[in-house]
Amino acid sequence: MKKLPKPTESELSILRILWEHGPCGVRVVAGELSRERQKEVGYTTALKLLQLMHAKGLVERDETERSHRYSAKHPPETMQRHVVAEVADRIFGGSTTRLAMQALSSRQASPDELTQLKQLIEELEQKKGKK
Repeated sequence: MKKLPKPTESELSILRILWEHGPCGVRVVAGELSRERQKEVGYTTALKLLQLMHAKGLVERDETERSHRYSAKHPPETMQRHVVAEVADRIFGGSTTRLAMQALSSRQASPDELTQLKQLIEELEQKKGKK
């Protein structure tokens, strides 16, 4: 797996905003962060975070307009896989089974989520059978 930058908690919050809203200006990001945190996040704070994320390669910046627009450089699935793989390696010794079992035992999965998990397991078993 290609090495991706490791986002902080604040950076993950911004990535979620960008994934949900698409390319955004700094004011939109600051407003959404304020709403999420239930306290005011200033324009300059949001700008600084976005500039750091741009330098790390987490976001792209469109400078064609006066007000720059930022977008996530990687889709959510790519970043999720990266973060999960890192957690599996660091905390579970690389065991995705232990990670999945811990995740499922710590929070109640909905019937739809359980159906999706069963389908994934079936797909993985079918792929393994074809090898």
